[in-house]
Amino acid sequence: MRLKKLSRDFALEASGVDLAQPLSDGAFREIEEAFFAGQVLVLRGQKLTAREFLEFARRFGPPEPHVVDQFHHPEYADILILSNVVRDGQPAGLADAGTYFHTDYSYLDMPARATLLYSIQVPKVGGDTLFADQYAAYDGLPDSLKKKIENLVALHHYGNRDDLDKSSRTVASVLSQEQEQKMTWVRHRVARKHPVTRRTALYAVSGSSFGIEGMPEDEAVDLLDELKHHATQEKYQLRLKYGVGDVVIWDNASLLHSATLIDPNDPRTLWRITIKETRRQA
Repeated sequence: MRLKKLSRDFALEASGVDLAQPLSDGAFREIEEAFFAGQVLVLRGQKLTAREFLEFARRFGPPEPHVVDQFHHPEYADILILSNVVRDGQPAGLADAGTYFHTDYSYLDMPARATLLYSIQVPKVGGDTLFADQYAAYDGLPDSLKKKIENLVALHHYGNRDDLDKSSRTVASVLSQEQEQKMTWVRHRVARKHPVTRRTALYAVSGSSFGIEGMPEDEAVDLLDELKHHATQEKYQLRLKYGVGDVVIWDNASLLHSATLIDPNDPRTLWRITIKETRRQA
């Protein structure tokens, strides 16, 4: 496996890997180490069946099916179909998913470790993902603000704090009443130690964080907005472009990410698998 940097500070592209072939434990360890080191790992031009994609993903940990279950892969519920394609009047997948900075599954008590995307159909224009490095964002805070947030715990719920309009393209994917009933309030530290690397990162200060434990709501939202504006500055960002067959793996514990809006008539299809953490944070 050969690695090259995609930016000065984070994100790696790996070549010399065919995920359709059996991977030895040693080869997978190289991939996993590159994933944690790079935070984003890209493996271009893969040719995978749904089963092969899922088997590879499972080596990172246990998959968690998305709450939007109407767009699960018909054979493998752990795969969520992201697509703006319409067939026979019915959507083929979830369109406009995650078009705001967020962290996957931060609304769950046991949040996400890794998300894997497999790009099947690429639009003519756009369809990129923006990533924001939350290690660097935390490191870039003034010492006074680091001290202020050191022991703060944010209150998370499914949704996008900045957009609750269900008719908007930047709202969190709209849930059915039954799906909404599965969602509860959960707690995560604002400055969170990564469960593997032990580095501190800002955690989900954009997206699912709606308040801070023990703090008046308006004061909490002001602080979260201040952190969000800091954490999503262009200097912390990478824009990733996809090709057909690309597999992209990212580290939810150290990143925010956002999908970019595309023309609804410009077809795009991806498969997504999200892997949960295996141990709770202190």
